[in-house]
Amino acid sequence: MVPAIALSIGGSDSGGGAGIQADLKTFLALQVHGCSAITCVTAQNTCGVNRVDALPPEGLTAQIEAVLSDLPVAALKTGMLLNRALIEATAAALRPLAIPRLIDPVMVSRAGSVLLEADAIEAYQQQLLPLAELITPNIHEAQLLSGLPVESASDVERAAAALLELGPQAVLIKGGGIPALRGSDYLLQRQASGQWLRHQPVATTHTHGSGCTLGAAITALRAKGLPLLEAVEQAKRFVERGLRFGLAIGAGQGPLCHWHPLLESDG
Repeated sequence: MVPAIALSIGGSDSGGGAGIQADLKTFLALQVHGCSAITCVTAQNTCGVNRVDALPPEGLTAQIEAVLSDLPVAALKTGMLLNRALIEATAAALRPLAIPRLIDPVMVSRAGSVLLEADAIEAYQQQLLPLAELITPNIHEAQLLSGLPVESASDVERAAAALLELGPQAVLIKGGGIPALRGSDYLLQRQASGQWLRHQPVATTHTHGSGCTLGAAITALRAKGLPLLEAVEQAKRFVERGLRFGLAIGAGQGPLCHWHPLLESDG
């Protein structure tokens, strides 16, 4: 058996709910072999992040090169990059590649926690976004990258158009940070009209890692050869079901369930 292979470049979540751990669980659930290159090690659990230690950029480059020199990676995604040096190292490694590249610009959590050093936004705009097939910012990240206020559906559409001007082939703004847009994401591709992709909002507090999981699911499905729109639609369904089976673990916000495709029924 020769499976499709996907690579995740991002941070490690010691609580297992987001980051590299969520990405690898998603790849496995979708029957894709997952590889990883770790940018940061976080000390966190369901209650929050206690510490972040960035790896040296040379260590990140070595991980990416080790994977790409041996394994036929069919698609990749980036997650938490934290600082300018890690962004620059990632961009240098991605620039020669001719595979689908999803950039999840992990800057601010849905709750508003900053996950990026202040001088790194420009590096994202100038070096990484032009390399992306798709970028997947949340509401806070769309505001930071576009420089526009994002408080409504029409604001989301304007921000997506502004972000497309920065160079990616497509933009998917995740609407969950606005209560009225829960379950709704806006996809804008070059040479195509924008479209709202919606699913029924899931009433759960256990949503940790949902953004990482969405990006990983899109990446896995692109690695398997699905067209971008179909990959996004199927990934949204994967996340919706994962939220319905959210894991009530720990004292805080638990993660969604990544192994739900293995369950025999929804009951």
